[in-house]
Amino acid sequence: MKNILKNSFNKATMVSLAVTIALASTTANAKITEQEAAKLQKELTPFGAVRAASADGSIPAWTGGITEAPAGYKVGDHHIDPFADDKVLYTITSSNLAQYKSLLTPGQIKLFETYPDSYKMNVYQTRRSASYPAHVYQATLDNAVRAELVQNGNGIVQAAVGVPFPIPKDGLEAIWNHILRYRGEKITRQGGQAAPTASGDYTYMGFDDQLLIPYGVKGVKAEELQATNILFKFKQKVTEPARLAGTALLVHETMDQIKTPRQAWTYNTGQRRVRRAPNVAYDAPGTASDGLRTTDDFDMFNGAPNRYNWTLKGKQELLIPYNDYRLHSDDLKYDQILQAGHINPELVRYEKHRVWVVEANLKSDTRHTYKKRVFYIDEDSWQIAVTDIYDNRDELYRVGVAHGINYYEVPTQWSTLEVFHDLQSRRYIAMGLDNEAEMYNFSAELKDVDFTSSALRREGRR
Repeated sequence: MKNILKNSFNKATMVSLAVTIALASTTANAKITEQEAAKLQKELTPFGAVRAASADGSIPAWTGGITEAPAGYKVGDHHIDPFADDKVLYTITSSNLAQYKSLLTPGQIKLFETYPDSYKMNVYQTRRSASYPAHVYQATLDNAVRAELVQNGNGIVQAAVGVPFPIPKDGLEAIWNHILRYRGEKITRQGGQAAPTASGDYTYMGFDDQLLIPYGVKGVKAEELQATNILFKFKQKVTEPARLAGTALLVHETMDQIKTPRQAWTYNTGQRRVRRAPNVAYDAPGTASDGLRTTDDFDMFNGAPNRYNWTLKGKQELLIPYNDYRLHSDDLKYDQILQAGHINPELVRYEKHRVWVVEANLKSDTRHTYKKRVFYIDEDSWQIAVTDIYDNRDELYRVGVAHGINYYEVPTQWSTLEVFHDLQSRRYIAMGLDNEAEMYNFSAELKDVDFTSSALRREGRR
């Protein structure tokens, strides 16, 4: 395991300083200066994180993350925990909460207050395990001097494959980094979700997902992406329970959502028809979510950012779920994870990491169930780790938590489970349960023809 955390970016080439003229009628100016770009190969990582350790050493220096799979792993397996021998450093409970409040979000603190007898955090040593292919790092370096937001931040040009704004200037750039973070090119996955009642009873809902990401294709040009205006295509079919099996959803996500808004279709097994679904966006209820999440909660945040004003608040050190391989294990059954009030805290690993803090406040001339959202974004991956959500009374309403791992066969950092806690109903929804399902396939044979309305109809009938 001595090579698990070694630097995979020793041979990076220098950033190209030529600024490409923007496409169409938009002028693309370098988002950062030559001097700023040079930092991405010195004091900052290619993704814009601080390379150095924290002042007290509790957050180690970045050395490249996981660059090879643990011994015994083969593609298709649930992922072996590279850090299985790590011991709990300390445990936070409602009794000692005051000692650690500076490392927690208001929403996390509220969870301790809501479930004082059962909620806790086991904290482990910090492992900066996030890593990505060399071509993704290079693409990020290239994006850094050319990527630009258009349409008041609701579209993007001159970016491809990598993170568009590794040194973000504002909250909009930071949230686009999350939206466009690298997760592979063609992915299929099985799994599901559950929304336990207050007593802990639940019905498991199974899904088959397919994800085609043109933005992430190695070698794709920004000009090609702007011509098609497609970021990704997503198709989802319900596999269980039987009464809903065959219901399906298709989404085409666009780069410029003002030019062409998100396109969505649904297939209903009762009607045996495909229908356009323009309301699959913003605060429309998520699929079979019991009203416990919105559509734009999926993946912690997705879709057009145009209903909010975005502010980059800076960075802080925070305890977030990380390297949650134990929670991901196929040795677990869903009954061992899902409990009344919250998932089993014994299965969750927390670590101290630096996060970007981004605040989204609802614009006065728009509507949304959420008045304010605060996103805490892992600096090494641009994965949203925690989100605190406020209602129209300015009270904490929900808390979203992403439990991430490194899918080291790619490699990419992504959540293995997302949990949204509804503080008012004292319920939660857990999305991405895959312990009893086959593992993600990051080398799936998928084509554009698989993401048409006709394909959706065929998928639903199977």
